[in-house]
Amino acid sequence: MSQLLEKAKDFVVDKVANIKKPEASVSDVDLKHVSRECVEYGAKVSVSNPYSHSIPICEISYNFKSAGRGIASGTIPDPGSLKAGDTTMLDVPVKVPYNILVSLAKDIGADWDIDYELELGLTIDLPIMGNFTIPLSQKGEIKLPTLSDIF
Repeated sequence: MSQLLEKAKDFVVDKVANIKKPEASVSDVDLKHVSRECVEYGAKVSVSNPYSHSIPICEISYNFKSAGRGIASGTIPDPGSLKAGDTTMLDVPVKVPYNILVSLAKDIGADWDIDYELELGLTIDLPIMGNFTIPLSQKGEIKLPTLSDIF
């Protein structure tokens, strides 16, 4: 009897492990908006859904780092759902207050850009598996606007 249960358990584990899962990638991080309070960056995330039905996104969590320090973090609750059998583009806004940018003056002053690392967690609700988080990470640099870019 125990061998039968063990075989059934192995069968289920094998089937669940081989279920296709949505895949995601960060395609771009760029300056989106400059206001008196903060600088807003936008991350474009491409998510492919292999299923024939839409999948709800529970939340998107992000952590924006520069020079090894966290400069912005947060969550976006209930941002929508993934299109069935298609690729969905998501915009993740990241707001960075100016006082944080001032503390990064050494990095900014050298080449007028911010070297960054963006960590994202895309939590989706899969029917059989429950909540599933797709971890993403991207490193790069963002050129800061000059006065000629703003005016």
